[in-house]
Amino acid sequence: MSLFESPLSRRRLLNRLCTGFGGLALNSILHESQAAQDSSLLGHHVARAKRVIFLFMHGGPSHIDLFDYKPTLQKESGKPLPFGERSVQFAARGNLMGSPWDFRQVGKSGLWMSSLWKHLPKVADELCMIHSVCETNVAHGGACMKLHTGDEAFLRPSMGSWISYGLGTENRNLPSFITICPTSLHGGINNFGSAFLPATHQGVPLGTPGYPNTLAKDARFHYMDNREQSSTQQRLQIDLLRRMNREHRKIDPVLEARIQSYELAYRMQTEAPEATELKGESEATRQLYGIDQPETSNFGTLCLQARRLTERGVRFVQVSHAHSLPFNNEQWDQHSHLEKGHSTNVNQIDQPITGLILDLKKRGLLDETLVLWGGEFGRTPTVQKGDGPKGRDHHPDGFTMWMAGGGVKGGFRYGSTDEFGYHAVADRCTIHDLHATILHLLGLDHTRLTYAHAGRDYRLTDVSGNVARKIFS
Repeated sequence: MSLFESPLSRRRLLNRLCTGFGGLALNSILHESQAAQDSSLLGHHVARAKRVIFLFMHGGPSHIDLFDYKPTLQKESGKPLPFGERSVQFAARGNLMGSPWDFRQVGKSGLWMSSLWKHLPKVADELCMIHSVCETNVAHGGACMKLHTGDEAFLRPSMGSWISYGLGTENRNLPSFITICPTSLHGGINNFGSAFLPATHQGVPLGTPGYPNTLAKDARFHYMDNREQSSTQQRLQIDLLRRMNREHRKIDPVLEARIQSYELAYRMQTEAPEATELKGESEATRQLYGIDQPETSNFGTLCLQARRLTERGVRFVQVSHAHSLPFNNEQWDQHSHLEKGHSTNVNQIDQPITGLILDLKKRGLLDETLVLWGGEFGRTPTVQKGDGPKGRDHHPDGFTMWMAGGGVKGGFRYGSTDEFGYHAVADRCTIHDLHATILHLLGLDHTRLTYAHAGRDYRLTDVSGNVARKIFS
């Protein structure tokens, strides 16, 4: 019988209407679930990657001592730089200084790596070296902000927040953007903040931001265990808050974001503790990440947590390395003690990073996960003036970052610096270019991923940025 063939009782009419609304709701839920499983349904074009792990080397690792082999620099070491230095410098600089480490070609692809790397050569053919990154600030604060947010001065949403905004979440019970053990220096929380984007897209720290990093043993979500109230009581509280603020939130989007954060915190209680608990991992996996060794245990634990969060659908996971050395409290920032500092730092991250890539590949996650490695700038090919063990100054004019998985060519070199490792000269990759490329791999057009704020449309790449298509597999 159709709806209009005969009069319906009020109860029967409501029953039919409610069934229809239920169908609409079910259809919406099923669509969201399917979209989360297939990222090609999201974004602007077919995605090559679903998520990102950003291994941030805070302080500025030296490209010419790690990946960018320069025979001419070795030959001319001790001589003056044959061209003028940049006008804005962070510290006084002297003559050229060759790398204290030997370089060799590794993997079938023959990528260059210094002798510092003992484990990373195992996955050389998975790495896409970008040797021409440039155009960050010469100071840590501005450079970190530029790398993370696309702007070195103004408060802008971070890269992870833009990705969360553009793609949403794959797992409603976990944040879409998590930063593990972030440092509080050089931008601090602004490096993983959402700025004018809805607050639900800001990075959630796993471990309280500090200096240096929070230790892995303290990397946990706080207040996940509420012993005073049951899950039912908490649900009732959140529902009451939502009803009380129903009218007010229409004119206050910040309030709506706050309510959503309460909702997420409530749901996280069911999944977050298990996601960060490593007791179920095998001894072989722990050894793969170097968790069984004192020098690699901390960073290895962070990398393993990143894998666990990634396989549970977190869109963007950042792992920061900012170890405080007794002779130099500036992470990778070796203005002096270059040999000792970089040797210690590489020793801490080499096996964990290699283990992460091998583990992702073994689990079938590497093809859909983009791994990004790098710092806010490189180091100068000249020595920094001063007494004591030698070091290098900040260098934003040409340095190396690398990617793995997520649709990029493995064993590939993109771009180059000049014969001294000073200027990016071929296939220059600005930070806006880097961001545009990352977004493209995730299925997002950086020119269309915009947000209206203060009378204009903003985007991660501001008004520039070109996609580095040559690196796509």
